[in-house]
Amino acid sequence: MNEQIRLPEIRVIDAEGKQLGILQTPEVLKMAQEQGLDLVEISPTSRPPVCKIMDFGKFKYEQSKKARDSRKKQHTTHLKEIKIRPKIEEHDLQFKLRNAERFLEEKDKVKITVIFRGREMEHMDMGRRILDRIVTQFADIALIEKDAVQVGKMISMILGPRSDRKGG
Repeated sequence: MNEQIRLPEIRVIDAEGKQLGILQTPEVLKMAQEQGLDLVEISPTSRPPVCKIMDFGKFKYEQSKKARDSRKKQHTTHLKEIKIRPKIEEHDLQFKLRNAERFLEEKDKVKITVIFRGREMEHMDMGRRILDRIVTQFADIALIEKDAVQVGKMISMILGPRSDRKGG
């Protein structure tokens, strides 16, 4: 940029984007300063190097603005967990499933865990039936990312949002 360009001759592009040809570096620097702009090296590997007369501060600002906008549009996926007991009442289950549906619509993953206590451990099939029912209920909006696995006193599975939905 500006005085850091040491080569005697450079190919110059002016502020409007027109090529001015191959010129002497001091001459081009003087032109840029008269316009109140900077001389910026665009392609240092070509012979002679290509330089452009531009407002470097404005250029950097617009680059940072583009980067900020692209970060805004990104979505990070979170893993949300919903814990259920095997003897859960129907209304309580529906309440938790509405939350799970909302998480899936927000493109987050949902871990559904059925927790057993004491003698409930003898009836693991109740927990598996609840998970099967949840899978069939969410078949149109979710995919099974990790199948139901028993770890100690819990059975858990992970559901992820479908990417092929019409809304997403």
